[in-house]
Amino acid sequence: MEADRSAMQDEAPLTARDLWQATRARRKALRTEIRRFTQRSRRRRIGWIIGAALALLIVGGSVGAAYSPLFAVQTITVEGTSSLKAGDVQKALSGQVGRPLALVDASAVKAALVRFPLIETYRLEAHPPHDLVVRIVERTPVGVIQQSDGRFTVVDVAGVVLSTSEEQPAGYALIDVSGGTASKAFAAVGTALRTLPAELRGQVAGAAASTPDDIVLQLNGGAKVVWGSAEQSALKTRSLQALMKANPDAASYDVSSPGVGIVG
Repeated sequence: MEADRSAMQDEAPLTARDLWQATRARRKALRTEIRRFTQRSRRRRIGWIIGAALALLIVGGSVGAAYSPLFAVQTITVEGTSSLKAGDVQKALSGQVGRPLALVDASAVKAALVRFPLIETYRLEAHPPHDLVVRIVERTPVGVIQQSDGRFTVVDVAGVVLSTSEEQPAGYALIDVSGGTASKAFAAVGTALRTLPAELRGQVAGAAASTPDDIVLQLNGGAKVVWGSAEQSALKTRSLQALMKANPDAASYDVSSPGVGIVG
């Protein structure tokens, strides 16, 4: 009985003060846990913010440098010229010197280069920190046409006038076609002449056609070449070279059917 009374005294009900102290302890523990979690989250957010700021700073700095004098054009290199003088092209583009590579004026470059009829295509390349490279593809002269005023114009396969002179320039075939440079006959003759390697093209004194299918070439030595149409011009070229090598004194060569060359 004494033991039972002692146990009942140990299990006496909690007082209001006990409940208040327990509640206060729980609130304090909760606040501590919340504070610890909040600090970790805050540190994580700060880390992300600093990382993002550094990334923006690096990107912004790189972009800013690209548009700054640090990457300004100091040298213009011209590649691919043969008939043209690279120095003339560089001089025409001198207005781009001092401009940031990223701000090179493509319209101004085009306006400067269009004054060179020999330029067929070009490509600009920026080579940081200071070099602007201009790669040029020149037009290929295919022959010369005599104008109504007696002057001679050197033209490419598209009929673009490359130069004009009072005398017929040496080394170019005199082209005689119906309809002028805008005709299909001229396009066919131009294609045939351009297909010829430069050495063989230089041996052609004249090229005539009234239609796209009846091209005839006249060689410097007097021999005639019946070419036909501009189709299979590469095969016809190889056939003509073989015939000329085997029969150098022939008066005529017919390669209109490239698989069956005829010597006359």
